[in-house]
Amino acid sequence: MYLYGECDLSIVIPCYNEARRLPHTLARTFAYLASKPGHHEIIVIDDGSKDSTIEETVESFRQLPDNVQGKWFGYAPNEGKGKAVRIGMRQASGKRILFMDADYSVPLEDMQRAEALLDKGYDIAIGSRAIEDTKIVEHQSFLRERIAKVFGLIQRNYLGLKLKDTQCGFKLFTRESARKIFAEVKLTSVIFDGEALWLAKRMNYKVAEFPVEWTHDPDTRLSYNFARSLKVFGDMISIPFLHMSKKKVAPLPNNRTASVIG
Repeated sequence: MYLYGECDLSIVIPCYNEARRLPHTLARTFAYLASKPGHHEIIVIDDGSKDSTIEETVESFRQLPDNVQGKWFGYAPNEGKGKAVRIGMRQASGKRILFMDADYSVPLEDMQRAEALLDKGYDIAIGSRAIEDTKIVEHQSFLRERIAKVFGLIQRNYLGLKLKDTQCGFKLFTRESARKIFAEVKLTSVIFDGEALWLAKRMNYKVAEFPVEWTHDPDTRLSYNFARSLKVFGDMISIPFLHMSKKKVAPLPNNRTASVIG
C-alpha cells in the first residue's frame, strides 16, 4: 500500500442510508481501480445515515487493492447530497477527481470517455443521459423525467448552462477546477450540480458532456413531490444571488470521526 498523499485519481461517493447498495458499488470500484495504473483513493461521505453505511464501508475497505486508499467522513444529521459531495471534493488529493452515485448507476468503464476529454484540455467532463450514444438501461419514472427536463430548460435559459444534462451523478474534474469550484459551492440540495457548473462557467473552465450507460435504481434516496420540487426550484433561482459577494465556506463537520484506511 502507498503512503497518504497525492494520488492519480480520487473517487468521491456521497451516501445516505446506503448500507444495502454500497458494498456492491465498492466491490465494482475496487475491481476497476485494481487494474488501473497508478495510485488512487476512494472517499465515502456519510450524510447522516441512520443505517450501517459506515460499518459496511469499513468492512468493504478490508478488501482494498494495494494501489488504493480508502477514506470516510461522516456527520449528522442528514443535510443533503450537495454538502456530502462538497466535503469529499475538498478532501480529495487526486490529480483528477470523480464523484459518482452510490447506486453505481453508471459503470466506471465509462470514465474512459471522461478522461479522454480531460486529456484534450477540458477541465470538467460530465456524464449525460441526453446526448447521442447514451444508453438508458432502466428509465426513471415519467414524473422524474419530466421534472428533470423542466429544470434543465430553466438552467439553460436562466443560468446560461448550455448543457443537456447537468444532474447525472458522474462527473470528472481536474484537481484545480474541483478545489476552486467546491470552495465556493453553497447549496446542499440536489441542485448543487447546477451551482457547480454555473461557477465553472463563471471561472471560465471548459466543460464537456459525454454519453454514459445509465441504469435507474428505483430504490432512490431522492423522492420528489410538489414541496420538494418547489424547494429545488427556489435553490436554483438563488444561485446567482448566493455569489454576489464572497462568503466564507463553512468548516468541515467535526461531530463524527473521519478515517483513513490503506
